[in-house]
Amino acid sequence: MTAQHPSPWPRFSGPAAPYGGGDPYADYRTVDFPFAGLTDLADRRLGAGVVAANDEFFAQRENLLLPERPLFDPEHFGHKGKIMDGWETRRRRGPSAGQPWPAAEDHDWALIRLGAPGVVRGIVVDTAHFRGNHPQAVSVEGASVSGSPAPEELLSDGVRWTTLLPRTPVGGHAANGFAVPAGRRLTHLRLSQYPDGGIARLRVYGDVVPDPGWLEALGTFDVVALENGGRVEDASDRFYSPAANTIRPGRSRKMDDGWETRRRRDRGHDWIRYRLTGQALIRALEIDTAYLKGNSAGWASVSVRDAEGGAAEGAGTSGADGWREILPRTRLQPDTEHRFVLPAPVIGTHARVDVFPDGGISRLRLFGSLTEQGATALAARHREPAD
Repeated sequence: MTAQHPSPWPRFSGPAAPYGGGDPYADYRTVDFPFAGLTDLADRRLGAGVVAANDEFFAQRENLLLPERPLFDPEHFGHKGKIMDGWETRRRRGPSAGQPWPAAEDHDWALIRLGAPGVVRGIVVDTAHFRGNHPQAVSVEGASVSGSPAPEELLSDGVRWTTLLPRTPVGGHAANGFAVPAGRRLTHLRLSQYPDGGIARLRVYGDVVPDPGWLEALGTFDVVALENGGRVEDASDRFYSPAANTIRPGRSRKMDDGWETRRRRDRGHDWIRYRLTGQALIRALEIDTAYLKGNSAGWASVSVRDAEGGAAEGAGTSGADGWREILPRTRLQPDTEHRFVLPAPVIGTHARVDVFPDGGISRLRLFGSLTEQGATALAARHREPAD
């Protein structure tokens, strides 16, 4: 499961030019990574955390998982030196005056608990604003550990770590992206930087694989939520904010924490299409327009489709394209939770919310439980494949 294949996008190397004033992102190096549309398993909003690091002298480890892009203030200094928006360690030194340089194997490390365990597909090691103080190289390993292990347990000999990214050079002030061949379900990562330096953000993109035992114990749960393995497949418009915001945990706390489209000047409408945790029996739904007041959607409808079929329970009349409307076009109120109990449970693997004519919603919740077929498929994904 080692990522050693050639990358289709540029590799950045070496430091960026010293900051010369103006927009600090003007010379930032990045590209569009094909895996960036997947769920960030290390998103702090999903419960991810940096549980330990061997050094964080200049900048604290928790900055690695902040959802916002890194900031840079050239005048911001503290008692220890320049304050950076990232994780930055002190400069390593050798053992003596005759050997002042760090050894080839010297490195700093951080342990990351994924907010949503799953299969990693791509990693971005972002060194934004770290120009001459970025690491020379990085590596990433993954492990699958049940429960809530302490750092000491993760560092013990009993944990099996698998290399996701071997020791690889990275560039300063750049988004360094790496595709990862799909492997087993992971719960924790170990990020290493050689020999020292600073990393602004770590993004870990992949497919969420929730614990089927936990979902079975819950009974009814949100079958479209990110933390339960739901995801956005496509959307008509992402102008103001990502469609994935609609299935994040908790209620929206401000306007841009939901999904809002640009103003339409035609006779069309906007939509989001979702993939559910698995084939599920849906019993109720919720559409929330929290903090969307003069810009909430006027009306919305919700449809589901069963791409796997073969389930009689909850079957009903569907359109020619396989979509079955479970909530007809309904008037929405601004800044309001709208809750609907379905007259009969409906089976689906995908869902679609259509908003008319434009505007936004903050959250969509679909409450139900996995069918026997859906539970079996999730259990198979959860099992660790043989190495």
